[in-house]
Amino acid sequence: MAAAQRIVIENCSIATVDADDTEYATGYVVVAGNRIESLGAGSAPDGLENVVRRVDGTGHLATPGLVNTHHHFYQWITRGLATDHNLFDWLVALYPTWARIDEQMVYAAAQGSLAMMARGGVTTAMDHHYVFPKGSGDLSGAIIRAAREAGVRFTLARGSMDRSAKDGGLPPDFAVETLEGALAATEATVDEHHDASFGAMTQIAVAPCSPFSVSTELLTQGAELARRKGVRLHTHGSETVEEEQFCKELFGMGPTDYFESTGWLGEDVWMAHCVHMNDSDIAAFARTRTGVAHCPSSNARLAAGIARVPDMLAAGVPVGLGVDGTASNESGELHTELRNALLVNRLGAHREAALNARQALRLGTFGGAQVLGRAAEIGSLEPGKLADLVLWRLDTLAHASIADPVTALVLGAA
Repeated sequence: MAAAQRIVIENCSIATVDADDTEYATGYVVVAGNRIESLGAGSAPDGLENVVRRVDGTGHLATPGLVNTHHHFYQWITRGLATDHNLFDWLVALYPTWARIDEQMVYAAAQGSLAMMARGGVTTAMDHHYVFPKGSGDLSGAIIRAAREAGVRFTLARGSMDRSAKDGGLPPDFAVETLEGALAATEATVDEHHDASFGAMTQIAVAPCSPFSVSTELLTQGAELARRKGVRLHTHGSETVEEEQFCKELFGMGPTDYFESTGWLGEDVWMAHCVHMNDSDIAAFARTRTGVAHCPSSNARLAAGIARVPDMLAAGVPVGLGVDGTASNESGELHTELRNALLVNRLGAHREAALNARQALRLGTFGGAQVLGRAAEIGSLEPGKLADLVLWRLDTLAHASIADPVTALVLGAA
């Protein structure tokens, strides 16, 4: 068998985000094939064979590629609408437009969303797509095609809604699927597209949208489907006070207890937002190793509140970062969420002790890999892991006089 071709990156600062937060002021990374072969301080070892490219990383910081754990690509085509609404009012304003999307629109929106992320350091993306109007074409296939063409590692969370306005839900009646239709289409998407192998470029998760847009049966049977197929589960949880009131009125319990009653807590589950969590909610997530996608910009845009990220991390809850849809985070970029996660959480109870720059970088890399179930493959720079890495240029006017490269990345200009 032919020896793997090597790429050598030298003369850069390195933040590995490994278990010890190892960093090198000046170091190298050797990539063999699609994996990291070695890294360390100083210059790369002499005598390396099959070196096809040498990259001079002077003035740059090498980090793991960013991992986006929550997004809605289709919202790229409805940016800048309903800019002064809370979540429920925003959804009611936009559902009628979203219910008219088709395959061509979704493909174009996915291209825009993926391009924004790829140019901003995201190497693993995800899309929670839950709007499937009748006769709209192969929306899942269009999204996966766009991700493949962009070259980004990708998880499609195949979403669904079956609780419409006539059943007490938020979506209009013409915007939802039937219970049976949603489950069958989700299973077909898993069968056609999910790749469970190491280094997979495409994976599928089962992802009913939210407690206020899906039936209890869809949640329960969706969890059973995911575990039968060996794939992960994703949904929105505890995003707003209105959602909590909705769950208490409809189900007689808060969102976390409701999710637990439907089989939706576990180490194969991650939820978006989780803003309104009390101590017992956080303890339940920690006990079950349920993950969280923290979306600080979207939470602020929709006035949802400040998620208790420091308390989640202290309890042992896996936490990653998410852009959320570009109709509630118009930038569409994940690297700006490193900064916003740190700043927003310092406005909370923990003040300056809430998060530091290195914790923010960990949320956007290894934390994201954890919640997507891929921490053995990505999220840190270590020998044997996939070579999903980014070189950030930090010798610019905007960054060059910032004392520390990780601080420059997190708190400096985008």
